[in-house]
Formats: sequence, structure tokens, C-alpha cells
Amino acid sequence: MLLPWSAVVLAGGRGARLDGADKAGLEVGGRTLLARTLDAVADAREVVVVGDPVPTERPVTFTRESPRYDGPAAGLLTGVDALPDAPDYVAVLAVDMPRLTMTTLRRLTEAAQGDGAVLVGPDGRRQLALVVSTARLREIRPDHEHQHGLALWRLLEPLDLVEVPALGEEHRDVDTWADLRDLG
Repeated sequence: MLLPWSAVVLAGGRGARLDGADKAGLEVGGRTLLARTLDAVADAREVVVVGDPVPTERPVTFTRESPRYDGPAAGLLTGVDALPDAPDYVAVLAVDMPRLTMTTLRRLTEAAQGDGAVLVGPDGRRQLALVVSTARLREIRPDHEHQHGLALWRLLEPLDLVEVPALGEEHRDVDTWADLRDLG
């Protein structure tokens, strides 16, 4: 894929399995999950974080999906809408994947032909780390009244995403306190 590309970081969830804790502010190895995610997208031209504003080491745009907590599909669409310029491709990452790196994103962007590419864990499951064509996303985007509660994988179902196998632990995420402990 040709640069430049932009990124949308999904950081606006409820953290229900973490007793409502803000995942973006949790730390692994002395760095917050948000800081680690922003490190992974350091090559991005623009970064939008869908979540509550917090201080960051690099300039980013913060926004919230409406209605709030409407899920990753709403976050993705809201984040893309908040990008100042529509890039050819947008990287979409969950904030709770602390083992993602710039190398992971380079592999995804290099694999993104046509519709895009998605990281796949060792169990064959697609992870919330992908690079998507913004033109194709516009083509499949439902109208506003059909976006509420839409599941991310249902939204992306029409896309032909190249599957990129995860290396090491880059597919691991933090959904529970045990996940955080094990990644720490």
C-alpha cells in the first residue's frame, strides 16, 4: 500500500469485564495501552482516537461515537468521519492490544490490496487490528439510521480482507484483569 495512511484507535468502550475501568489508561510495562497503541501507529499521517480526551505524547484528534458506547462499528465510522482528509486506507485498532507494534502495522499496510487486510490470531479469529480501503468503506456504509448497534464484522462482511497471521503475542488483547496480569 502506498503511504500516507491514517489511523482510528477505538478507545471508547465500557470496560465491562474490567469493572468499568478505562482500558486506554491501563498500563502494561509502565506505558498506558493508549500510549502503546499510538506508538504502533507512529507512521500514520493523522490519528483519531474514539474515546474520552486524555493527554497524549503526540497530537491526535479525539471524538466520541453517538450514541456513546454504540460499539466498534460506530467507533470506526465516527473515527473515519473525524479524519481531516480521507486517506486511501485507514488503520483501525482496538486500544487494548498492547503487543501491536509499528512492524505489525507495516505488515498490515503492505498486505492491504484492494479492500484491506486484517490481523488473524493463531486460532484463526480476526482481530480488531486491520487496514481498510476508505473508498470501499464508503461503498458499504449503511445510512445513519441503520448504523445503531451494528456489529463491526457485519459491517465489514462484504469486504475481501487479506488475512495476516499474527506473530508472537501481537494478537492478544486485554478484556479481563487476568489478561492484564498475564501481559504485564
